Amino acid sequence: SSSAFLQHITALFECSIAAIVTLLVSDPVGSLHIRSCKVKKLSDWYTMLYNPSPDYITTVHCTQEAVYPLYTIVFIYYAFCLVLMMLLRPLLVKKIACGLGKSDRFKSIYAALYFFPILTVLQAVGGGLLYYAFPHIVLVLSLVTLAVYMSASEVESFKDLLVRKKRLVVLFSHWLLHAYGIISISKLDKLEQDLPLLALVPAPALFYLMTAKYTEPSRILSEGGNGH
Repeated sequence: SSSAFLQHITALFECSIAAIVTLLVSDPVGSLHIRSCKVKKLSDWYTMLYNPSPDYITTVHCTQEAVYPLYTIVFIYYAFCLVLMMLLRPLLVKKIACGLGKSDRFKSIYAALYFFPILTVLQAVGGGLLYYAFPHIVLVLSLVTLAVYMSASEVESFKDLLVRKKRLVVLFSHWLLHAYGIISISKLDKLEQDLPLLALVPAPALFYLMTAKYTEPSRILSEGGNGH
């Protein structure tokens, strides 16, 4: 629906502005670049585990952010996302309220209020792991969410994909996400070798459409709804 589309656009706008503001307030201030310490190993993210204990008696708490600002900048970004959401999202909901049910008007806000604390804890605990595994996580999520969406929408052919513009928007969004994951892994250090990898972006969707007639997701969904 147009209401859901507007909420997606607003969320994208909020996150984009939060990212730009986060970069501007980080060192060097006023620039879209960041000056960071080099990450050499995973333990650089968890300096609190290496507080010295002279003579094994007293622990000296001298923890510092060895990867500054790569660890704290994520928390700053989440804070700006939350502030912008609370300022802008209610205005949008009020404007499009006629297109939403009473129970649906603030679901996106409530969902964000749940997800932001979860994401903050994940960053606090697994920041280093996320730093190294981020490109692979993006690739896996793009594959899984695309498969789930297409099966839930009962897309079994190219014709089913072209019936609704929304499906094409979702498909292209997943392709952008998949391309971003490939670029993150390759880092485009060698353009002549890495750029051809982007040709693999449509491969998962094509594989799904070619094999959907064998798996019949619509039959699986109907049987699941009947309790089989």
